[in-house]
Amino acid sequence: MAKRTSGDQAFTAEGNKGFAPEHTYAGALSFLRRRYSRDLTGVDLAVMGVPFDLATTNRPGARFGPQAVRAASAIMAWARPFGLDFDPRDVLSIVDTGDCVFDPFHPAGVPAEIESAAKRIVDAGAALFAIGGDHFVSYPLLKAHVARHGPLALLHFDAHSDTWTGEADGDVNHGTMFWHAAREGLVDPAASVQVGIRTYNAETHGFTILDAPWVHRHGVEAVIERVRATLGDRKVYLTFDIDGLDPAFAPGTGTPVVGGLTTAQALAILRGLQGIDVVGFDLVEVAPAYDSAQITALAAAQIGFEFLALYATRPGGPAERLESA
Repeated sequence: MAKRTSGDQAFTAEGNKGFAPEHTYAGALSFLRRRYSRDLTGVDLAVMGVPFDLATTNRPGARFGPQAVRAASAIMAWARPFGLDFDPRDVLSIVDTGDCVFDPFHPAGVPAEIESAAKRIVDAGAALFAIGGDHFVSYPLLKAHVARHGPLALLHFDAHSDTWTGEADGDVNHGTMFWHAAREGLVDPAASVQVGIRTYNAETHGFTILDAPWVHRHGVEAVIERVRATLGDRKVYLTFDIDGLDPAFAPGTGTPVVGGLTTAQALAILRGLQGIDVVGFDLVEVAPAYDSAQITALAAAQIGFEFLALYATRPGGPAERLESA
């Protein structure tokens, strides 16, 4: 184990790689104790909170999600993820850039403010891992990524399709943004997959849907195979709504739906997708007021750790270069 530091690595760390243990129950709560910085020079991946929940259709509270996920991540920051033969923090330069700033009293302008904050990171050449916030935030985040990478394949974990028909000129609603994204050509439905869906929507809009019963019936390996076949070699944006997990594993969310994925299933699927060409991530809908013993926030933090491993193992990524060295 690395030598214990004096603590508060979020402020005292001298670089953006590696880690050193500090107390899990104290200190500045950045994501995985990453250094807080707005300087993106040489940064591979930046973490940004997006504490917006004005687009919810049921219980609010996801504005507190970034705080909760950062706090939960402290308990797992002392070691690399179990089962990996490398630590993503050793091979990626990672910073926590804090939270996106927007004016909640003028909600019509918030999407553009989120997009601008994301664009600053993406245009600097860093990947973005955004922690919501409700799921609407994926829409402006996607716009920022598409401006740099072009139309993307979408890998979407959720209880809900979020493709219900919205207003033609756009609306701020966490259930319509992927309808808008497909309609506007931000994502290619033919190369996109939605995993864990278990609410009714008569229209698929061309997305491949591996609903929760399908996942339970066919198993993790079949999910991995179908996802890989559908994504192909396309650049991928990955969005994970925590209500994709069953409420037994993620009670702290605004629109829980029974019959969902287990945390173990979700982690195994993500681990099995290493090597996909992922360019950006978000994790949304953690609402800690409804959580119990940090169950939801802990699951979200561990999923975020897996995101780092996914990015490190992308084609041409540092983990691939380590393996071939």
